[in-house]
Amino acid sequence: MDDLTGPSVTRKALTRRTIVLLALVGLAAGVLSGMFGIGGGTVIVPTLVWLGLSQRQAAATSLAAIVPTAAAAAIGYIVSGHIDWIAAGLLALGVVAGARIGSALLSRLPETVLRWSFVAFLVLVAASQFLFVPQRDSTIALTVPLGIAVVGLGVVTGILSGILGVGGGVVVVPSLSFLFGASDLIARGTSLVMMIPGAATGTFANWRKHLVDLRAGLLIGLPAIVATPLGAWCAEALSPRLNSVLFGVYVTVLLIRSVLVALRPVRKPAAPDEENRSA
Repeated sequence: MDDLTGPSVTRKALTRRTIVLLALVGLAAGVLSGMFGIGGGTVIVPTLVWLGLSQRQAAATSLAAIVPTAAAAAIGYIVSGHIDWIAAGLLALGVVAGARIGSALLSRLPETVLRWSFVAFLVLVAASQFLFVPQRDSTIALTVPLGIAVVGLGVVTGILSGILGVGGGVVVVPSLSFLFGASDLIARGTSLVMMIPGAATGTFANWRKHLVDLRAGLLIGLPAIVATPLGAWCAEALSPRLNSVLFGVYVTVLLIRSVLVALRPVRKPAAPDEENRSA
């Protein structure tokens, strides 16, 4: 597609190295999605930035890749019965509204703000994984006040999803367990179902703003579909504590890299005339 806001991974002919890298990122995102109930944006966004996209474009393209990833990962949890459908529906209502707000902010916030927002987001995620261990056998007991709170959680998640290019699972999974009493597996399965409409809504809004590199999103999202069953199997095989520690270590590594990226000078977009001369 023609990206009107800056460089695109796939604007020029794709190299074999880039195709392989995007496919590997997709496989990693698929495993993480199935294992932790997330969309994989925490690995997709930094990779796309490293390949040359701006933080804004990377977030938008990541959200597009999350749609098929989350859908595929959710299947395993649906089959095993680890979904709270009422909570997922309430979250989805909030996420759809919040994703539109996040998408609007994505096209307006400065690049530096987006970079450091991603860093702050990873700090919270890492801390939550080391400080809280969910139970394997608990369920969500929703009341009307708690239902309203779940919708509110969805709105916040949708805003973060639209801005940061993540599915929101890293917010929803610990929140459902810590605040609403869900088991680790129910929290993950519910999170995956919830993020599908939110990611789709945000992607459509970003597409209209010409922020999505669709081919890069597909090159990531399609391999992710293949890898999600492995992640779901790991989620059930490993203990809740070990899952939390592994995810916390993973996010800490990403945090260090994201800080280094945030410290780099922001690259100014090329002017149209300059870009045409260099094409």
